[in-house]
Amino acid sequence: MEVYDAMTHEQLTYLGHSAFLITTPAGDILIDPFLSGNPSASIGPDDVHPDYILVTHGHSDHLGDTVAIAKRTGATVIGPAELVTYLAGKGVANVHPMHIGGNHVFPFGELFLTQALHGSSVTENGHIIYTGNPCGFVVKTGERTIYHAGDTGVFLDMELIGRLHPLDIALLPIGGNFTMGIDDAVEAVKMLAPRTVIPMHYGTFPVIAVDPQLFRKKVESSTSARCTVLEPGQTF
Repeated sequence: MEVYDAMTHEQLTYLGHSAFLITTPAGDILIDPFLSGNPSASIGPDDVHPDYILVTHGHSDHLGDTVAIAKRTGATVIGPAELVTYLAGKGVANVHPMHIGGNHVFPFGELFLTQALHGSSVTENGHIIYTGNPCGFVVKTGERTIYHAGDTGVFLDMELIGRLHPLDIALLPIGGNFTMGIDDAVEAVKMLAPRTVIPMHYGTFPVIAVDPQLFRKKVESSTSARCTVLEPGQTF
């Protein structure tokens, strides 16, 4: 596993499934905080104290504990406009709506929203509520450029994402069924051309049980990227 210099002020911690915590001197960024009810989660919702929460889409395994954490901490929730409007209606005080293709400069750095090929909704009392387009995020902090793909299938514009935003780290789903599987994720790595790729969205449920080491072997045998498989709770 690559270890960054001990003097670095930024860290990326895998929390399980698709949840990550990015710590920066200008604030902590929590992404897709599915912690309660997540069998792979390394911590619970009361153990995080983010300044910002990024949510890729409305499905429960990504929206997760966003409302409870935001209400407790006062964190600003950032995501597609329809989704954060829904969250504001649930009592989240601080929201920042964005949309695909948009960018904004925050204290921690610059954030870009990318497309993702998926769906986005919440289910309440048996009724599906539409929460806009799903998205991915490119997070440019002072030290790294990180791409969190969200839930997505592979798409050719990943090549454009990699060209516009040379990536230090790409966080990619590999579990199949709901997202791209291992082979499609390898094709995504070829287009994105990150320095390092970290797999996510696998193994949490039986239907997305795949071998991340197989993904690592395929990535490192067919691309120039390094693949780091993190266990929940590990930091890169």
